[in-house]
Formats: sequence, structure tokens, C-alpha cells
Amino acid sequence: MPDPKTALVISAHAADFVWRCGGAIALHAAKGYQVTVVCLSFGERGESAKLWKEPGMTLDRVKVARRIEAEKAAAALGVHDLISFDLGDYPLRMSDDDKYRLVDVIRAVQPAFMLSHSAYDPYNTDHMFATQVALECRSIAQAWGHKPGEKVLGAPQLYLFEPHQTEQMGWKPDVFLDVTEVWERKRAAIECMAGQEHLWDYYTRVAQNRANHFQRNSGGQSGGRAAKYAEGFQSVFPRTVDEL
Repeated sequence: MPDPKTALVISAHAADFVWRCGGAIALHAAKGYQVTVVCLSFGERGESAKLWKEPGMTLDRVKVARRIEAEKAAAALGVHDLISFDLGDYPLRMSDDDKYRLVDVIRAVQPAFMLSHSAYDPYNTDHMFATQVALECRSIAQAWGHKPGEKVLGAPQLYLFEPHQTEQMGWKPDVFLDVTEVWERKRAAIECMAGQEHLWDYYTRVAQNRANHFQRNSGGQSGGRAAKYAEGFQSVFPRTVDEL
């Protein structure tokens, strides 16, 4: 049998993969892709405000809660493998050994495509750091001289998923993905993230707005393909085609 198709998500915090590309994960999982998600941190310091408001909360308790949320969300989306690096957040930092660990994951997965954050995010520097690391580790994984004898990485596209405040990030989507058929799975994953309940409806509205953009860009208001929910992405590298 041929090897299964694969994809890799590099998420700065435990909830980012849910809000920003949960539909893409669920859709490709349904198509037979094995989708691996790497969470570099749990977002325990900077993205767990609701949890920190509970009496007697500690860092370890927040991390446990966030891990459970991420695992439930990953199961709802059909994630093949959820890998938690537990590097801490605000700030997110990585040593060379941490990067080599990520390179090992990239080479093991051999993704057909990768997803991570916008290249610029002044509101959350952990996000743009994660994408800088994703690009760096992608390059190392392609290097024949890194651990000679291992299978090197090809050249998977890196898609940048939508940031929280798009107009401030220089993020310009050039891909819209219809996720209507798996929306209920994404919404179920969203509702697993109890520590950030204030974002549940926000990212539902984002998906509805992107569905409008999907329809307009798939043939116009009258001739476009109907969609109720979609996600937008910005590709980093040129995409090669045989037809337009």
C-alpha cells in the first residue's frame, strides 16, 4: 500500500490550531490525511485568563487543563498525532536542541503541506516566533548534511493561517478552503477550549466571513460555489500549476 498522505501543523499555543486551521485539519483527516499537530506550548501564561481567575490556580494546574482541552479538541478534529513540546509561553523560546527535535518530527511526518502562524504579529510575538522556527526547521529538514542517511524533506508548502487581528499583521490570504462539511467538528473542537470561551463565537463569525470570500472568489456572487464556513491561508512559496 502507498504511504498515507500527511500534513503538519506547528502551533505556538494549545488552542491556536483549533481557531485558525481546525477546519483544514478535520477536512484533510476526512480525506485520509494523517495530520500531526505540534503545540510548542500550552499557552498557560498568556492565553488562559479565564483559568487564572479561578481561586488557588497554579501554573501546573493551568497546564494540565490546557493539555486536556487540546487533547479533546484534537480528537474532535481527527488529529493523527498531537505532540506537546511544553516549552512555555510569553515568551516562547527554543534552544537548538528543541529545534532539532522539531526537525525530527518534520522528517518523520514528511508532510505534503505545513501550516503555522502569520509572519508578523505585534500583538503576540510567540506567534511570529513559531513561524520563524517553522521556516528554519523546514530548511534544516531539507539539508542532506543534517543527520546524513535520513530521508530528507522535500519542499512542502507552508500556509500561514489567519491571525486574530488580520488588518494589523500584513497577512494577505491567497487561498480559501471550504470547511462547511466539517464545520460541526470544528465547532465541537472550539467548544473544548473552555479557557478561552470568549473566542468561540468570534471564530465562528470569521469562518462565516471567509465563506463569503470563498464564494466570491470561486466565480462571483451569482456563479460562485456556495459555502457557509471557510478558512483563509497565505502561501509562503510559489505554487506550481499546469492549468489556471
